[in-house]
Amino acid sequence: MSPQAIITTTIFTLTIVGLLRFQNRPAAVFGVTFLSLITFGLVSKEQLITSIANPGLVTLILLIICSFAIEKTRALRTIAAKIIVPSYAKTFVRLFSTTAVCSAFLNNTAVVATLLSPIRNNPHHYASKLLLPLSYAAILGGTLTLIGTSTNLIVNSLYIDATGKSIDFFAFTAIGIMLVVVCGSILGFFVRYLPNTHQQTEGEQGYFIDAKVTSDSELIGKTVESNGLRHLESLFLVELVRDGRLISPVYPSETLQENDRLIFSGDITKLAQLQQFSGLETFAHQSDLKDSNLTEVVVRHESILVWRTLKQVGFRALFDAAVVAIRRDGEQVSGKLGEVKIKAGDFLVLAVGDDFKSRRNLSKNFILLSGVETETRLSGWRAWLATFGFAAMIVSASVGLIDLLEGLIILLGGLIFTQSLNVNEIIRRLPIDIWLVVSSAILLSHALVNAGVAESISTLANGAFSEQHVYLALIAVYLITWLMTELVTNNAAAALMFPIAYSLALGFGVDVMPFVMTVAFAASGSFVSPYGYQTNLMVYNSGNYRLGDFVKVGLPVSIVYGLIVIVSVPYFFPF
Repeated sequence: MSPQAIITTTIFTLTIVGLLRFQNRPAAVFGVTFLSLITFGLVSKEQLITSIANPGLVTLILLIICSFAIEKTRALRTIAAKIIVPSYAKTFVRLFSTTAVCSAFLNNTAVVATLLSPIRNNPHHYASKLLLPLSYAAILGGTLTLIGTSTNLIVNSLYIDATGKSIDFFAFTAIGIMLVVVCGSILGFFVRYLPNTHQQTEGEQGYFIDAKVTSDSELIGKTVESNGLRHLESLFLVELVRDGRLISPVYPSETLQENDRLIFSGDITKLAQLQQFSGLETFAHQSDLKDSNLTEVVVRHESILVWRTLKQVGFRALFDAAVVAIRRDGEQVSGKLGEVKIKAGDFLVLAVGDDFKSRRNLSKNFILLSGVETETRLSGWRAWLATFGFAAMIVSASVGLIDLLEGLIILLGGLIFTQSLNVNEIIRRLPIDIWLVVSSAILLSHALVNAGVAESISTLANGAFSEQHVYLALIAVYLITWLMTELVTNNAAAALMFPIAYSLALGFGVDVMPFVMTVAFAASGSFVSPYGYQTNLMVYNSGNYRLGDFVKVGLPVSIVYGLIVIVSVPYFFPF
């Protein structure tokens, strides 16, 4: 072997070792790989640029960015409100099928994140019986289309770099449907072995927020459940005040009436969700103040507010601000905000007016903490634009009317132009980690070719094995990729195994597609480990699971998944 080949092979090996050693920091490991390849001169400048600007990689990044707008609409939360019913069997079927279909076209991490809260706080079933199926459904649904999961798009990025062509949008669908149906049935049988774990009440923590049902509200005459008020992200309906009477807990069947006061508890940054409900206004709206301009304060001991209510002191006129939410450490606040007696040390979130900072009485009454940046939500025509614009782009790209990359650029431009997304939000949430992992993997593939390592693998496969062994090689590729997915992460496994699988196919002198598709499906088949796939990690803590729970339910699903892939890939993609 040449010195260049030795160095390249060493970097490749150390990358795998680094991923095993630092499982929670794949981007850092690939970052070191990226710098090492450049430092040792193993790649050219042209290869460096094409790796960073790979069309498949840019498509993946744009898809993630455009999906931010979908997350800001009520679309997924509206769907979530219809999923959970008293019958567990019906709930399981609805949850599994809905999650799988949504994950085929949307970022499956976003789908799981949206459904986490409704499942954790549902009144009918143990959340631990639903959260793991939620993650598995998202994984299986991601195998249905090219854009269903980042793993498919990463493999496509590498495939484009190697061949100049893209994998078809629905190339994954036939096998994906079999995986969804068969593995879903297996999962439905083994969910009985999941624990019955009680969830801690999250509504007793965080800020208390008071919202009023106005006379023209569309919520009137409908139940809490049908209005979707039990399916908010990190906000929990804990009390209802009606004609001076406090109703707690608030049952899903409770029908809302005009002038009802809904008391929520939770994360103040999620306040913007309430704006999406017609005729539900907070204190800020009643005081003609914007609840996007928030300030957090602590009430001083010497404040004139202590042991008095907000109405008694005329808070709006006194401070040019309105109290949006209140939090009291060690004690639960109850009732309307305007009638709560303030105590020293209370945390208040204020919607402030233009004159707030010039008031001389601020320092006497409050300790100013900081501004609170709320998450913006889309409603009205912007929500329709984001939802149907995304759907139209996906349909157009899937039937070949427009290139997927071009469609995403047009959609992103429209979202920015209409202020459905802003540049600061995009920069803040830009998936740098994925960009670094994929571009480093593409660069590593170039280095393996430049150093002759890829050719050596091809020659070895051609000389040591006959064409009859190609199926055994395919099985080996699946098993190694699957093992790396469970031990490291799905994206890293796909990125590292692609050049090996591609070189093996060339060595055997067969079509590369069976090996390419095997890597894609194997890298998505993480069911045994909570760390191999991001959605597994999300439900791991939320469901209070143990590693044994993943093994009991995930192992049979994983075995069936592997058998389907190994048998069906050569059928749909012949050697």
